[in-house]
Amino acid sequence: MKLSEGIEQAIHCVTMLAGLDEGQVLSAAALAEYHGVSASYLLKHLQALSGAGILATMPGPKGGYRLALAPKDVSLLDITLAIEGPAPAFRCAEIRQRGPKPLPGRYFQAPCGIASAMHAAERVYRSELAKTSIADIVAGVHAVDDDGAIAGRGTDFIACHARQTGR
Repeated sequence: MKLSEGIEQAIHCVTMLAGLDEGQVLSAAALAEYHGVSASYLLKHLQALSGAGILATMPGPKGGYRLALAPKDVSLLDITLAIEGPAPAFRCAEIRQRGPKPLPGRYFQAPCGIASAMHAAERVYRSELAKTSIADIVAGVHAVDDDGAIAGRGTDFIACHARQTGR
């Protein structure tokens, strides 16, 4: 299974936005700069996250993005579904019914073993993503960042680029 680059970008951005104080936002341009990615490509994903209710958007020249939910209430599955959509990764085209000497439909009423196995694997994958929240990701960064450099880099960037919304 291959996920788009947008998943990584979205998770990193949501994780960074979890570090904002109340009333602060970061612009799409600032998030793109920090992560070294295309602002136009990232903007598409930020809009999808907003549409899914994960991010709140503050319009205007001093506007930007912030989390709409608490970090503990945003799972990796929520982000993945917002970016990739809800369609399953495996789509069975029933090719077992094609080719020479086709059999009657009564032989194909149940899903084939391949489709069943792939759908079961996806259920496990989605279940694991649902178990991990952005709060867990933030805690993991702090746990492995023994000298504080990773957290410090983000904190310094937020201090320079966060905008106050007054809300």
